[in-house]
Amino acid sequence: PPPRRLPSPMALAELYTQYNRVWIPNPEEVWQSAEITTNYKPGDCVLHLQLEDGVELHFPVDPGALPPLRNPDILVGENDLTALSYLHEPAVLHNLKVRFVESKLIYTYSGIILVAINPYKQLPIYGDAIIHAYSGQNMGDMDPHIFAVAEEAYKQMARNNRNQSIIVSGESGAGKTVSARYAMRYFATVSRSSSNAQVEDRVLASNPITEAVGNAKTTRNDNSSRFGKYTEISFDKRYQIIGANMRTYLLEKSRVVFQSENERNYHIFYQLCASAHRPEFKHLKLGSAEEFHYTNMGGNTMIDGVNDEDYMRETQRTFTLLGLKEDFQMDVFRILAAILHLGNVEIAAVSDERSSVSLDDKHLNIFCELLDLEGDEIARWLCHRKIITTSETVVKPMTKHQALNARDALAKKIYSHLFDFIVERINKALQFSGKQHTFIGVLDIYGFETFDVNSFEQFCINYANEKLQQQFNLHVFKLEQEEYMKENIPWTLIDFYDNQAVIDLIEAKMGILDLLDEECMLPQGTDENWLQKLYNNLLNKNPLFEKPRMSNTSFIIQHFADKVEYKSEGFLEKNRDTVYEVLIEILKNSKFQLCANFFQDNPVLLFPFSPSIKVKPAKTVIKPPNKQFRTTVGNKFSSSLYLLMETLNATTPHYVRCIKPNDQKLPFEFDSKRVVQQLRACGVLETIRISSQSYPSRWTYIEFYSRYSILMSQHELSLNDKKQICKIVLQRLIQDPSQYQFGRTKIFFRAGQVAYLEKLRSDKLRQACIVIQKNLRGWLQRKKFLHIRQAAITIQQYFRGQRTVRQAITARSLKEAWAAIVIQKHCRGYLVRRLCQLIRVATLTIQAFTRGFLARRKYRKMLEEHKAVILQKHARAWLARRRFQSIRRFVLNIQLSYRVQQLQKKLEDQNKENHTLLEKLTTLASNHSNDVEIIQKLHVDVEKLAAQKKIAEEKEKRNRDDYQQRIAELESQNSELQKQKEELERKLRETTEEMKDKMDGLTKQLFTDVQKEERQRIMLEKNFHNQKQDYEIKIDSLKAEIKTLKEENDRFQNHLQEELQIRAGLKMDVAALTNQAKTIPELRKEIELIQTQKMDVEKQLQSQKREMREKMSDVTRQILDSYDFADVRSRYRLSTEDLEHLNEDGELWFAYEGLKKATRVLENHFQSQKENYEREIDGLNSKVEHLSQEISHLQKLFREENDINDSIRLQVARLTSENMMIPDLKQQIAELQKHKMDLENRLQEEAAKNKDKMEEMADRLHHRLDEEGTRRKVLQVQNEIYTKEKEKLVFAEEDFQMTNDRVEKQQETKSKLRQDEAYLIMENTDLEEELDKKDRLIKKLQDQIRTLRKSIEKDNDVPVSTLQKEYIGMLQYRKEDEAKIIQNLILDLKPRGVVVNMIPGLPAHILFMCVRYADHLNEDDMLKSFMNMAINGIKQVIKEHVEDFEMMSFWLSNTCHFLNCLKQYSGEEEFMKYNSPQQNKNNLQHFDLSEYRQVLSDLAIRIYHQFIIVMENNIQPMIVPGMLEYESLQGISGLKPTGFRKRSSSIDDTDAYTMTSILQQLSYFYTTMCQNGLDSELLKQAVKQLFYLIGAVTLNSLFLRKDMCSCRKGMQIRCNISYLEEWLKEKNLQNCSAKETLEPLSQAAWLLQVKKITDDDAKEISERCTCLSAVQIVKILNSYTPIDDFEKRVTPSFVRKVQAMLNNRENSPQLMLDTKYLFQVTFPFTPSPHPLEMIQIPSSFKLGFLTRI
Repeated sequence: PPPRRLPSPMALAELYTQYNRVWIPNPEEVWQSAEITTNYKPGDCVLHLQLEDGVELHFPVDPGALPPLRNPDILVGENDLTALSYLHEPAVLHNLKVRFVESKLIYTYSGIILVAINPYKQLPIYGDAIIHAYSGQNMGDMDPHIFAVAEEAYKQMARNNRNQSIIVSGESGAGKTVSARYAMRYFATVSRSSSNAQVEDRVLASNPITEAVGNAKTTRNDNSSRFGKYTEISFDKRYQIIGANMRTYLLEKSRVVFQSENERNYHIFYQLCASAHRPEFKHLKLGSAEEFHYTNMGGNTMIDGVNDEDYMRETQRTFTLLGLKEDFQMDVFRILAAILHLGNVEIAAVSDERSSVSLDDKHLNIFCELLDLEGDEIARWLCHRKIITTSETVVKPMTKHQALNARDALAKKIYSHLFDFIVERINKALQFSGKQHTFIGVLDIYGFETFDVNSFEQFCINYANEKLQQQFNLHVFKLEQEEYMKENIPWTLIDFYDNQAVIDLIEAKMGILDLLDEECMLPQGTDENWLQKLYNNLLNKNPLFEKPRMSNTSFIIQHFADKVEYKSEGFLEKNRDTVYEVLIEILKNSKFQLCANFFQDNPVLLFPFSPSIKVKPAKTVIKPPNKQFRTTVGNKFSSSLYLLMETLNATTPHYVRCIKPNDQKLPFEFDSKRVVQQLRACGVLETIRISSQSYPSRWTYIEFYSRYSILMSQHELSLNDKKQICKIVLQRLIQDPSQYQFGRTKIFFRAGQVAYLEKLRSDKLRQACIVIQKNLRGWLQRKKFLHIRQAAITIQQYFRGQRTVRQAITARSLKEAWAAIVIQKHCRGYLVRRLCQLIRVATLTIQAFTRGFLARRKYRKMLEEHKAVILQKHARAWLARRRFQSIRRFVLNIQLSYRVQQLQKKLEDQNKENHTLLEKLTTLASNHSNDVEIIQKLHVDVEKLAAQKKIAEEKEKRNRDDYQQRIAELESQNSELQKQKEELERKLRETTEEMKDKMDGLTKQLFTDVQKEERQRIMLEKNFHNQKQDYEIKIDSLKAEIKTLKEENDRFQNHLQEELQIRAGLKMDVAALTNQAKTIPELRKEIELIQTQKMDVEKQLQSQKREMREKMSDVTRQILDSYDFADVRSRYRLSTEDLEHLNEDGELWFAYEGLKKATRVLENHFQSQKENYEREIDGLNSKVEHLSQEISHLQKLFREENDINDSIRLQVARLTSENMMIPDLKQQIAELQKHKMDLENRLQEEAAKNKDKMEEMADRLHHRLDEEGTRRKVLQVQNEIYTKEKEKLVFAEEDFQMTNDRVEKQQETKSKLRQDEAYLIMENTDLEEELDKKDRLIKKLQDQIRTLRKSIEKDNDVPVSTLQKEYIGMLQYRKEDEAKIIQNLILDLKPRGVVVNMIPGLPAHILFMCVRYADHLNEDDMLKSFMNMAINGIKQVIKEHVEDFEMMSFWLSNTCHFLNCLKQYSGEEEFMKYNSPQQNKNNLQHFDLSEYRQVLSDLAIRIYHQFIIVMENNIQPMIVPGMLEYESLQGISGLKPTGFRKRSSSIDDTDAYTMTSILQQLSYFYTTMCQNGLDSELLKQAVKQLFYLIGAVTLNSLFLRKDMCSCRKGMQIRCNISYLEEWLKEKNLQNCSAKETLEPLSQAAWLLQVKKITDDDAKEISERCTCLSAVQIVKILNSYTPIDDFEKRVTPSFVRKVQAMLNNRENSPQLMLDTKYLFQVTFPFTPSPHPLEMIQIPSSFKLGFLTRI
């Protein structure tokens, strides 16, 4: 129909003013833009317009229906059509055209609809990167896209637990199939399951199969879907795909047997023919597609750019992927080949009434062979039909035409069953075992169709679209109502088109379908009879049904989109879809099982449902009358359509309307007529109409405030409530309150009001520009005027001067003037010569005296300087030698004093150690002598016992007689001993109580310290217990150790003598040092002397300078006095004016200038002398300062050394005071021993012997306690002695118990000894704790001494001997403690407690020290076990804390440190060169751990990748809000209307991420990595990876957000990039290449800001944007969106220029950057600077069972 002029009831007459633009109808472009040249006045019948080509037009108008206004250019190209201020057909059409043609954007929102225009070109906007970019985003935040709709459906399903549907519609060739395929691919990507079945791939694999058997080439589309499809994708509770189910609608079976010109049959036939040469298809006996009737009817069997053979392989692959075996595939291909051969069966006409088929027909035989049928039966019944009546059965021959129809009907029937069977098998392959939680349905169905000839197929398609349109209208109406209720806006009834009348016309009783089915039931029913029934029942009774004027075989239905004329021919036949029963029976009896199953009595369901799917309709749908006898196509289609609508009403729908831009399939060509026709048909304009009737434009208060703050007054802006400000401003700007409504969060505007506000804003900005231009132009004009005025004044001045001269000059005046000049010349010459002679005489005199004076002075100075140089040479040499010697003596004094102190300390320690060893030796010697005596006694006893044995044997008989008597005596003695025992027990209890009181008083002071260090005491007790067990094993080797101790004693005595000699030498050095220290005051005196000399020289120089100035002033005064100016003036009768005239040329002062020059020469000479003196003085000052600094530094060293010595003395005094308590304790123990000895004297002789042994052990323990309080090494030796003696004591106790079982008194003694032992252990623990403190203090002092030594070495280059190392860098452990080490050191360790005040990689160093111990023992199994447990422990802790950034950072650092330690101490030359000599001593000796290094390297890479993933997951949500959305430069951005799809982020959202959030997160990452000791190079690589992610995510989002592509946003991005660069500079990370990763984003920001008009601009863009691909540059240029009317859009011609310049650039065709890209990581080798000997284990590690060796 011709385009209609849309009424504009909402348009205001006052908007039709000059310069505004309107839309007027145009037969070619549908709508044409024109500008108003004269203001319209109400009542005018003509509107004065000017077209875009300049033509003037007087357009007649109706005052009630003015032409629609055009939106401002700022609103053109919006993402959402509802954002337009004027909502009407031309505005929608123009907006789509601008986006499609100029911006190359194919997707646009129209409220809840996504309008998709087919570009007929492959676009790089469907990759996985695009999918990930849209995943998780709100629909209004990104550019319109099919992925945005899919994400919205997926998100609503997950959030509301409600089933969703995506309804994709459009006419053939509009891109429905591709859109549905992309939606399904999106779901498969974002919901990828963790199972191995890969359900998503199988769901996607169903598409190629259904397209092969259900799609075909048409004149409008090369891959047109000839059936409707609804695919339900099922999800579980985790919203992962578990299966799918497919329903199909109305397959176009007629295409199997008929195709129009330039059309093809279904793709599968051509794929099969193209693969006929393959061996597996030889038995099908196929050829090319041109050989078969059913594939060659269209005349063109090929599609440009399509290889059917390749597609056949893809079809087979997807069959296999779905689990359909090759046997099944071959069965399907057999049936397809049989259909092709059936079409080639020749039917000959025997007569007008008869036809026949030859039994020798090649294709008939192949058909029967493939389907296992009888050839003669098929040949007969293809040409005959059986008529069954009540009385007989008649076989009637058929004409050739009837036989051909029967053949084609059989082919269609077979293909229809095959299609349904394939769909059924696909559904079975996509079945799932679990329970479906929710589903998303994707409906790919034909859109509204109208052709020149419309038949039954178009009728069914348009019937389905009527049902869908009704559902769509109700849904849109419902959403509008919900929006109004949510915003508390009064609801007004909106009139919308309800097509229920059309639906009733089609499906109601006595409707079109009902009458059609009724006619089909009649044997003699015809199309003409059915049409006549329609005329009789519907014509003139239903306004939607019409009869064409010039036809009696057609009828017209007024659909929602347009009127459609249908031809009645073929309606009945297509609705019946009958095949003769005899042919069905033949196929039913086929030996080919698949074919026979097709025609059984219980056919397969055509529309299978998953049994778990239960849908509940959202609204009641009237079911059609159920009649069992109806099996027509129309009835089946109506039933399936009812089920579809029931399903859709139970889901939340999402609409995609596909538009075909032109019929020629040209890329990015826009045919306005075709597009507007489809817009009317698909419901887009209906949505617009519904929206425009109410309040179509909706702005949030924040958006309105940001956009229109320029229209607000200062008073209004001063208010705090922005919502109130918006209300006040609107009431002032728009007088009619019915034109807007204030909602809860939004402002609702009627159509045109936003355009009116935009006009006010533009006028305000234009007025501001005019004011600025006025003032600027006025200033420029004033500046130009003043310049011209000054030039005119200058010209006038010269001109007037010349004129005055010309008027004043005459011949007489010239002569007089010349004569005066001559007289003046001679007079002046005489005067000047006279003056010159006087000055010359004076000058010569002055020069003579001056030169004489200077010569004499120079001579004297030369003599003085020569002598001074000689003196200075010797003096300076002497001073230098003296200074060097003093410094050398001073340094030697320091070194000697330091060495003396060190040697004294070492000597004291050695003396203590020797004393300890001597005492130990004496103790062991006494023990040895006692043992020898015991052994001798035992030998004597043995001899005696041997003699006694002989005597006993001789007296055995006699003893037997006395045995009974002795037993009685022993029993009496036993009773007496029992009594004594009881009495001793009583006394012992009393004594014990007294001792307990005394011990309690002594232990109170110790308990206070014990409670503070309870945990350390427990750890030491565990160590003590472990040592006790070890010493029990070594007790057998006690005698051998005694011998070694003797040898050590001799060695120590020799060493002691050497130490005494060293001590004597040290004393001599100390004396020398003290003597040299006395020279320090002399140095100070010399310095003071030099300073006094300096002051004298300065005073002398000042006096000489003062004298020279006085002499110069005298000379000048004499010269001036000698010349009498008054005399000259009187002598030559010169007036004052003459003198001034003489002085004009400077002749008078010429001589004076000469004098000044001479004076300057003298001053320069004196100045040079002064500078020489000052340089010498400065040199002396610097030397003095250097000496004073050295002295102060040495004094500081002395003070620090004294402080250290004082602290050591204090600690030694404290330790000594603590040791003073030991004699008291010893005295108490001695008293206890006295009581014990009294008790033991009353026991038997054997008990007395054991008691002596116990006393001896106790004495040794007391002796060892006296040696407590020294260094840890002495304490360890004493512990060994103590444990050995304790073990002896235990042995003695066991012997005592074995020999005196009957004596219970011994138990009390043992308990007493245990109490003593516990007390001593406790005291020993306290002493060990004190020694730990002393050790820490000593190590601190050693570090200070080391720094002092380094500073002294730096100043004097004198090496200082290093301190003797105490440990060798190993940790001793037992194999059974490995699990405990891994548990405490790896699994239970918390990073935050470790990183504070500890060396980086401390756990790694501890692990390596344990590895060294295993290597030292040469235990292969022990080493392998420990390494495997350590690596598995790290893997376990990483697995358990896979999302913990701090844990990842901590163990990445420690893994790298562990790996570096294995390399550093591996003994390999490439690593040893970085070590110190001491570190090289710690190399591994026995094992090569290169394999474990490789394992650790792989583990480090794995940890690094997870570490990067954790950082990316933390920072990725901040990137787009912080880099793109946040306004770091306040006040330069402006918001535009966003339409129905609102942005989720609000400007005033205080919780939104900002640029500061990104910087804080980066700082947190950086600080954590630094605290955990991550290698600097690895840290730089991590930062580089993060910056790449920030740049890639920001740039990808920019590509997909047209609203962000503006000049102002480019400024914001550039500002944010500068913040990141400043952060890099602040953290000193400029060299990590992170800045280069932001270069693409930086160039994109520059591209947004640069001018884009001329050829030079295009050239500059192509040269500057080297990091952006051509696709990306063109995308940004096409997406560039002006914020204000003053900005210009990028013209398509400019984009083409840039594209032409970029054609030679070899870039990736991908639009998006790969955000998952990882740079190659390298782990640098960084040797540890920390010596293993100095590493200590903190108590918080709970590794007290490890022993440092």
